Amino acid sequence: MEIILQETAAEASVIAAKIIARLVREKPNAVLGLATGSTPLGLYRELIRLHQEEGLDFSQVTTFNLDEYIGVAGDHPCSYRLFMMENLFSGLNLPASQIHIPDGLAEDIPAHCEAYEEAIRAAGGIDLQVLGIGSDGHLGFNEPTSSLASRTRIKTLTEETRQDNARFFERVADVPHHCITMGMGTILESRVCLMLAFGANKAAAVSQAIEGPVSAMMPASALQLHPRVHVLLDAEASTKLTRKDYYQYVYDNKPTWQRY
Repeated sequence: MEIILQETAAEASVIAAKIIARLVREKPNAVLGLATGSTPLGLYRELIRLHQEEGLDFSQVTTFNLDEYIGVAGDHPCSYRLFMMENLFSGLNLPASQIHIPDGLAEDIPAHCEAYEEAIRAAGGIDLQVLGIGSDGHLGFNEPTSSLASRTRIKTLTEETRQDNARFFERVADVPHHCITMGMGTILESRVCLMLAFGANKAAAVSQAIEGPVSAMMPASALQLHPRVHVLLDAEASTKLTRKDYYQYVYDNKPTWQRY
């Protein structure tokens, strides 16, 4: 696990974009797993800039999003499909046929989840998965106690998560109780995981995920079992790390060929 500490979220997002850009240049038909929420917005803005100003080509890229609310149409202001269109896809040359997002209005949720897993397999698996982390340590919508071997499925959101996401809705009562999410097993099969965390409210979860025991009570801690994880943090999100100085030392002394 590589811990990359930066002073600001903007600086960390630029490095995250460089990691993705390197992959896309080396493998033009890369498969990207994507996340929603406020955390990856800086990353997505930088990817759009790289495409529009430096010609980074997404025409062969395939994407799979982590999750979607159940009961929310794709054109709903709070749908993750609309979020992705407005904040990333509209700025890239990414064909619509290569974009995959769970359907919150699917009539048969279990069958839809199985089909989503099959689509990931058919695409050759996810090369790089972008992740945020919830204040309770969830990844995607894998809430605490989620099986670390779980697959794409329906999940019930905790009240903490509903409260955290209420800022996107008119009122808390409008936040759905259920969602479709990639499972922890699905996420851990990605060849590379790229987790971003910004702000003091994420510091406790970050420290437990990176330095605490591996536990289903802290789903993000399962990333300790993954062979290739990049964690990008701003100053506030890193305040509770006990090995912070060491992580910075490692990053500052990377071999030239490992630098971004």
